[in-house]
Amino acid sequence: MELTGFQVWSYGTIASLIAGAATSLGALPIFFMKKTLTEKQLDMALGFAAGVMLAATMFSLIVPAIEFGGITITVIGIIIGAIILELMDTYAPHEHFLKGHEGPNLAVVKKVWLFVIAITLHNFPEGMAVGVSFGGGTTEMIKNGIVVATAIGIQNIPEGTATAVSFIKAGYTKKQAFWYSAFSGFVEPIGGIIGATFIVLMKPALPFFLALAAGAMLYVISDEIIPETHAHNNERAATFSLIFGFLVMMILDNALG
Repeated sequence: MELTGFQVWSYGTIASLIAGAATSLGALPIFFMKKTLTEKQLDMALGFAAGVMLAATMFSLIVPAIEFGGITITVIGIIIGAIILELMDTYAPHEHFLKGHEGPNLAVVKKVWLFVIAITLHNFPEGMAVGVSFGGGTTEMIKNGIVVATAIGIQNIPEGTATAVSFIKAGYTKKQAFWYSAFSGFVEPIGGIIGATFIVLMKPALPFFLALAAGAMLYVISDEIIPETHAHNNERAATFSLIFGFLVMMILDNALG
């Protein structure tokens, strides 16, 4: 079975929407928590999410890119994807919960929106990865897309919880924390639509876009998530959580593939 261009676009868009919605699911528990999560629990949750992302990047983006396009185009795509995220990270003003301010200093931008911009920079490439992963429209790529969407959805749940709790610790109400976290998740369908559109319009470039998404994901994991999880002397717990997340996603990828 091979999907039409419109079906590929629809699958990528809908899958990225569902994956993004998982962020809201992860943020819901804050309404029922009597105590917020400890820093160690947050670091472990984000470490697990990083492991899931890392496995999805390796097995569902990089491996197919090499299979369909070869090592050269894959290397080029990864490098360009990382450079694009580096430029966005450098020139877009944003605020990390732990690392603090990055990018230009714009006093007119409220701090909460700096947080939202940071999360957007994080989630956009995830949505794009889902969108491009359905490219080709073959049965193999449909399975691949489902695996990527599942991986992003799984990691968005603990990430949504961690993000909402971090907003609360930053002084926002539970309602604000939930909606800001939910908003950050729905950035992913935008990336999904763009990624799916690129693939439909430029199908021969599928390996490049898979590698591009992989490079962006690797940048996010290394530059954003891991430093956040290692900022409270919980490196060991965060590291083993990452390994556990990687193994869970590897097993899931093998089961679905």
